[in-house]
Amino acid sequence: MSPLKWLWSYMGKRRFRLIAGLVLAAISSGTMFVNPMLSQRLIDDVIVPQNTEPLIRLLLMMFAVQIARLSLRYVMVILMELSSTDVMTDIRRRMYEVVQNQDYRFLNRVRTGNIMTRMTSDLDMIRHSVAWITYQFVDAVVLFASSFTFLMFVNWKLALCLTAVTPFILLLSRRFVKRIRPRFVLLRQKLTELSTRVTETIDGNRVVKAFAREPFEQERFEKHNAKYRDTSIENALISAKYQPVLEFLSQILAVVTLLVGGIFLIKGELTPGQYLSFSSLTWTLAAPLRMLGILLADLQRFHAAASMIMEVVNSEIGIVDKADSIQLIRPSGRVEFKNVSFDIDGAPILKDVSFKIEPGETVGILGSTGAGKTSLVNMLLRFYEPTTGEVLVDGVNVNRYTLSSLRRRVGLAMQDVFLFSDSVKGNIAYGRPQIDEESIRKRATQADADGFIQRMQDGYDTLVGERGVGLSGGQRQRISLARALAVKPAVLILDDTTSAVDSETEQYIQHQLRTLDFPCTKIIIAQRISSFRGANRILVMDKGRIVERGAHEELLANKGFYHHIWTLQNNAGMAAMEMGQETGFSPETELKQATI
Repeated sequence: MSPLKWLWSYMGKRRFRLIAGLVLAAISSGTMFVNPMLSQRLIDDVIVPQNTEPLIRLLLMMFAVQIARLSLRYVMVILMELSSTDVMTDIRRRMYEVVQNQDYRFLNRVRTGNIMTRMTSDLDMIRHSVAWITYQFVDAVVLFASSFTFLMFVNWKLALCLTAVTPFILLLSRRFVKRIRPRFVLLRQKLTELSTRVTETIDGNRVVKAFAREPFEQERFEKHNAKYRDTSIENALISAKYQPVLEFLSQILAVVTLLVGGIFLIKGELTPGQYLSFSSLTWTLAAPLRMLGILLADLQRFHAAASMIMEVVNSEIGIVDKADSIQLIRPSGRVEFKNVSFDIDGAPILKDVSFKIEPGETVGILGSTGAGKTSLVNMLLRFYEPTTGEVLVDGVNVNRYTLSSLRRRVGLAMQDVFLFSDSVKGNIAYGRPQIDEESIRKRATQADADGFIQRMQDGYDTLVGERGVGLSGGQRQRISLARALAVKPAVLILDDTTSAVDSETEQYIQHQLRTLDFPCTKIIIAQRISSFRGANRILVMDKGRIVERGAHEELLANKGFYHHIWTLQNNAGMAAMEMGQETGFSPETELKQATI
């Protein structure tokens, strides 16, 4: 579907406003010849014969026509602005909805800067197109057609002479469009690259500063900025090459009117009033031709912007509710993976994974980086769909549940914590806005966050900077855990949630999790074996498979991968304790102070 057809189909009920605005624009432009016609009568019927009788009537008519035209223009502008603003708002709403409901595959493919460019500058181009390009196009066509028709009735010979240059303008405009269209697509790509670079640099500001890479990032930004500038200049040069020629050809009309019209006037084939009307309407023929280049350039910008927006709006949402989806009320917390395999773009991530978790059990998942631990729990939340196999909650495939009801019953606290620019209280209550302050404090206490929150300037009302800037990694993780606990989930997933806290805090959190005041199945993903204290069962993953499973003592007795990791971590811990005894340094104490 072409961008114009897509926009037209998307406007729906707003078409009436747009059509009404365009009709008013056409009427306003179509009456442009009325005052020159009345001026012709003023010259031929009043001034030349010195007859003052129709003078007042003609002047009042000219004044009334002008007032009517201005009134139509005023209403037309309001209708066009309302139409363009409404359609831009609805498209932005639809884009946001699509992006929010997309799965991770889409978000991994389309960069943040790209999406932001589409939702800002591209959408503004859509608004500009509806409010200005459509009006200008209708205005130009009707103005040219009505004026030419009137002039044909006045003197068809002179009218044909005035339009003799039109074929040359149309031919030149066609060449201009063929050259400028791919250039605007390229310009759009350069803008996306520039926006992506800015977004990534802002998001990674701490990393940039930590490695003193400001000059490097400035250099990379300048390269993208220069490419965008160069492409813009090249486009401007192309327009500058064609626009003066179009301007020159349109201005020839005034010369034709002066020379040919003067000859006709001398020969008596044209009255003074008719000559004045031709002179008055010459610009109504020249202006549309002069605007043609600008309109065509804007139309190509619209085409490039609309194509990018259509790609998002029309993109298929990967994971959606089925037609017969059911609500998940309050599950018991029984989780089962049956022969689950998963791949991304043909690369295997999980291979034939099967296990069961009974209600209220705590299961640990251990594995090296890239073993597939996080991908495994992503299946449970339906961030991804298994390539083969099933994920069951209370014996029902998770794809039978509505996404919202499933995710409301599963609490997730991740290592890479995202906090919103809101108060601490607002972040903890994000998944359950109606929760009272007492419950918020209770969940913060269970996550060992209440202490440092109370020491903040405004306590729970302290505003958290964007992404939690100003908080340590351990503090962010504990707020994230409190946020997950606040929804009282039936299944709680802790994805390396305590990696940035010390052992003392970790033990406190583990004790709190064992004594929760609501039934909860817990899945703990971690690199440290100490995180699995009290776990009923531990799954050891390697290269997308479960290679070992069992309780802590069983896995140690097997002398396998788990035993190897336990030995490495235990020896490292003993070495750290010996160093502390010799130097008076306590790594747990230091880490505790660093995270508070």
